[in-house]
Amino acid sequence: MAKNQNTRLDNTILKTSTNYLLPLLILFSVFVLLRGHYLSGGGFVGGLIASIAFVLHSFAYSPKETIKLFRFSPMFLIPFGLLLSFLSGLLPTLLGKPFMTGIWFAESVVVIGAFGTALIFDLGVYLVVIGVVLTILFTISENVD
Repeated sequence: MAKNQNTRLDNTILKTSTNYLLPLLILFSVFVLLRGHYLSGGGFVGGLIASIAFVLHSFAYSPKETIKLFRFSPMFLIPFGLLLSFLSGLLPTLLGKPFMTGIWFAESVVVIGAFGTALIFDLGVYLVVIGVVLTILFTISENVD
């Protein structure tokens, strides 16, 4: 009886901490994404941090409960992120510059600062990483069940 009670208590602690950590990790991943073109970080590292938040949630609850957090399949993030990254590289060609040339817009955004194609590219990478990690996680969990 004591072992069952400890397991239930451990699960309660994990679920409670996950409820607080999930939004904090997502916020931190966005911070890492936004600071990526000035300091260490960027879309890849930010995407991994966001993915870890959802992996933690799936450990605490279940992969099925984590899937319910999304309005659509995380697999949809992969082509959308790839398209966003490709368009950020294509935008300079429309202005007569080489593919993947960094373009910075004149007006800066309040929280972000300088805004350009590098941030759009990083956002695409961010979405691709989240989509790939979660697709792998949910595919493995379906095969285990």
